[in-house]
Amino acid sequence: MRAQYLLPALAAVTALLLTGCVDNSTDTTGGAMADSSASEIAVDDAAAAMLPAEVADSGTLVIGTDPTYAPNEFKNEAGEPIGWGIEIAEAVAAKLGLEPEFQVAKFDNIIPSVTGGKADIGVSSFTDNVEREKQVDFVNYFVAGIQWASAVGNDVDPDNACGLKVAVQATTYEDTDEVPAKSDACVAAGKPAIDKLKYDTQDQATNAVVLGQADALSADSPVTLYAIAQTEGKLQPAGETFDVAPYGIVVAKDSELTKAVQAALQSMVDDGTYGDILDEWGVADGAIETITINAASNG
Repeated sequence: MRAQYLLPALAAVTALLLTGCVDNSTDTTGGAMADSSASEIAVDDAAAAMLPAEVADSGTLVIGTDPTYAPNEFKNEAGEPIGWGIEIAEAVAAKLGLEPEFQVAKFDNIIPSVTGGKADIGVSSFTDNVEREKQVDFVNYFVAGIQWASAVGNDVDPDNACGLKVAVQATTYEDTDEVPAKSDACVAAGKPAIDKLKYDTQDQATNAVVLGQADALSADSPVTLYAIAQTEGKLQPAGETFDVAPYGIVVAKDSELTKAVQAALQSMVDDGTYGDILDEWGVADGAIETITINAASNG
């Protein structure tokens, strides 16, 4: 089902990717974007009853996202956010009896938007870690690992990448933690540091490898595998998936909204809505059965 569902989007995004012209630039306009099957999802009254009054009264769920991370969150030809992460967010809103309103922003601006009250939640493939939990709470809904990719014919070992150029999307876990730690280990062993190349969007990082400007890229496993599929034989997996960690929906610290989102997601798991979305996008390997809060510190 994934191939049938994604072929038009894949063809368009692949063509743009290979020319280096993917338009995933950010904007600050809000508005309910994708018209999806979320309209057919029944409201979960128990979950909706947990909503803070100001959110319930507004009738909308304002969702911060950076749609530059296909297939999780990216843009269609009309510039609207799509992807399985976007569909999860839309379904959460539907379960809560709210209309989704997406705020497109740079990744590193989303948590400040939530803590500052400009967005109700953030859905943008956030890895839940203890450091981020100091600022916000996470409602965990998926697990993903890290997967490297390299150009076909250029075998790269993520555990022996000293001196190589590695492309990452700026402010992701791969940028802030994973690649720097590997580079520090290289230096400690008396070897050349990894030359980390930071890009604003994941498609730019992917382009760098396709065009030979970087030896490899590092990204979350569903994102890397999707990029490999898009480039039609130009990229290959480099090593195995490692460092599996939970994704979390960002909610303001100690907000009543956290429990409401958790209940909405659990309702989606229980009635099959959640599984249907993941199956349709071919990412069901990362599914979880129990929706948790702040798994990094409580798991």
